[in-house]
Amino acid sequence: QVQLVESGGGLVQAGGSLRLSCAASGSIDSINTMAWYRQAPGKQREIVASITSSGSTSTADSLKGRFTITRDNAKNTVYLQMNSLKPEDTAVYYCHLFTVRDHFTYWGQGTQVTVSP
Repeated sequence: QVQLVESGGGLVQAGGSLRLSCAASGSIDSINTMAWYRQAPGKQREIVASITSSGSTSTADSLKGRFTITRDNAKNTVYLQMNSLKPEDTAVYYCHLFTVRDHFTYWGQGTQVTVSP
């Protein structure tokens, strides 16, 4: 069974930074894409950024320049560095893993990020 455990969320003032981590454990196909999504109150879940096991990244246009996704394949861990945070970044951030060959998908439990004005 694959588990994704997020950490690093919290309360930060506008303009501050946070680094989220997501550690995957279990039997994981090495060919996979990991991603961060977020869901603000009353809004749909949206993708923030993704990264393949070979290191190719994609970031939502509105977040480019502030958010950076990286991963450590040896640790099965993905990170999201968030800089210059704004109150509108307040949301629950979810880690996601997609296995390319088997098309399995997994979600973490989410971590709250709150940005105060």
